[in-house]
Amino acid sequence: MALVHENEEVRSHEDMVGAFALLYHHLFSFIKPMALKCVVDLGIPDAIHRRGCAATVSCIAADTGVHATRIPDLRCLMKLLTTSGLFGAATTADGEVVYTLTAASSLVVGPRGLSNIVRFVAGPVSVTPFLDMPAWLRTAPAPDAPKSPFELTHGRSRWDPANADDDTMNDAAFAESQLLIEAVLSDHGDVFRGLTSLVDVGGGHGSFAKAVATAFPNIKCAVMDLPHVVADAPIADGSVQFVAGNMFESIPPADAVLLKYVLHCWGEDDCVKILRRCKDAIPARDAGGKVIITEMVLGSGPRDRNVAETEEMHSLFLTCISGVGREEHEWKKIFSDAGFSDYKITPVMGPISVIEVYP
Repeated sequence: MALVHENEEVRSHEDMVGAFALLYHHLFSFIKPMALKCVVDLGIPDAIHRRGCAATVSCIAADTGVHATRIPDLRCLMKLLTTSGLFGAATTADGEVVYTLTAASSLVVGPRGLSNIVRFVAGPVSVTPFLDMPAWLRTAPAPDAPKSPFELTHGRSRWDPANADDDTMNDAAFAESQLLIEAVLSDHGDVFRGLTSLVDVGGGHGSFAKAVATAFPNIKCAVMDLPHVVADAPIADGSVQFVAGNMFESIPPADAVLLKYVLHCWGEDDCVKILRRCKDAIPARDAGGKVIITEMVLGSGPRDRNVAETEEMHSLFLTCISGVGREEHEWKKIFSDAGFSDYKITPVMGPISVIEVYP
């Protein structure tokens, strides 16, 4: 019998089966990141990697300390993450299943992998603010009110210095930054060609600037960050200069200014202020001046349902921590308001792009 509500058209049985499956897919989707965090915490991707990138569930259990009585549960866990594409699986002639790494699960292998991003995003600090989302949406803005669901839940901003003690969060940011550096320099190094100087604003301990200086020894690289960040930076080795400062006040002069994952932390007005200081620091376009931005540009990369859904989930995650996800037209308005004449977007990793902005 077809299900129908008042004033709605009668839906077929096939429609309702699809609707039921879609609803339950959304309802249980929270299990996927929890399952991924579980295999990361157990060290399963590393265990499979050590066995030549292929291992049976019994081998995985032996290598990761899973109790023998829990192997059926481990098999259930691996089946889910295989169905969702995180692992591969093949059946041997004797009927035993061998699990393999995919491109996605290989990203969480080893100390330079993205395992800490999984732990941070799927951990309680990041997850619990979403439980307060209804209260957040019903809360009117006020000077003394929380600025995000994260602040509503935890009583402090995601960007509060108190969060600096969260090593998982810091390690996650570093690992993602390393992956971005490799992608940009290996496939899009032309972004830096012709430059003689570069200042990485908000560059932390200078990993990106050091990688650029290594790849392009002719570029004089500097990192500008807040005084307490610069004071904690590694001892300079001569390849990168560290400068204490405030990007809302002034930026050291250079051919190009690099803003890596900076602008999504700020509202439109603050982004315009930051970019105006960047414009003050660089020469004219015909003299090589530009601002290099690495950010997500919603809708800019290759488009399919998975990418689109990932973009929107990431955008909502940014909203939860007082960040902003932006489409191209929103970036264009910010660039124009800051006094820039043109820009170029180059997708690097899915929706994550390098944006070259010209005065």
